Amino acid sequence: MEQRAIPSTGESLPVIGCGTYRGFDVPEERIELLIDVVTPLLDHGGTMIDSSPMYGEAEANVGRVMAATGRRHDAFLATKVWTRGRATRIAQMERSLNLLQTDHVDLMQVHNLIDARHHLDTLAGWKADGRTRYVGVSHYHSGAYEELEEVLQHYPLDFVQINYSIEDPAAERRILPLARDKGIAVIVNMPFGGGRYLATAQREPLPDMAIEIGCDSWSQLFLKYVIGHDAVTCVIPGTGNAAHMAQNMAAGSGALAQDRERIIAWWHDR
Repeated sequence: MEQRAIPSTGESLPVIGCGTYRGFDVPEERIELLIDVVTPLLDHGGTMIDSSPMYGEAEANVGRVMAATGRRHDAFLATKVWTRGRATRIAQMERSLNLLQTDHVDLMQVHNLIDARHHLDTLAGWKADGRTRYVGVSHYHSGAYEELEEVLQHYPLDFVQINYSIEDPAAERRILPLARDKGIAVIVNMPFGGGRYLATAQREPLPDMAIEIGCDSWSQLFLKYVIGHDAVTCVIPGTGNAAHMAQNMAAGSGALAQDRERIIAWWHDR
């Protein structure tokens, strides 16, 4: 799998990871199914597993999977803080570490920019203490891009997480170029947009172009579009399905920039 450098350190990060929204919010009894999701991620060279306190049981289940597999050292664990006030933010982040069964996370993000300025001050201390290796912010909607741009301009960030897809490319206009210029790694959530176009496309045969660039599914085609952008560091399609996870991993190799150009040409001509 292709890897991209995290600009602030030069550390390499595989371009495909796993989001846990919905897919990991399941009862503990289904933990074996989640182990089957994480295993192909790690076996095929992926590392990032992204979660949040707002994702129900997701953080706890990620921690259970890490404990059951003994593969914490193989994973790049990312989660978020999603509250207001110093005491509650610290309590929430401590709880996340407990649920994830780790003494540190690789990335702590301010979820949806909630109370971002105060959270980032606290996170700077957590980073200095080694409780998180990286600091970032996240959002899922282009309506927040103006506020997001302001934060990217004025705070020292390692990562930004945003929505970006072939059917919702708004991030290309200002956020992706700004992140590249500021040396901020980009995680992409919602790489299939709202999912409506993917659901429609799956009823149709793949175009010849997709097969020629090594795709055997529509999801792989849309993932290649996203990671073909040179400002994108990692994409985290969410899934609780092992077969889908393995399929997603296959999108992370090839001539990604050239593949993206062919996908764009097909998209405009379709």
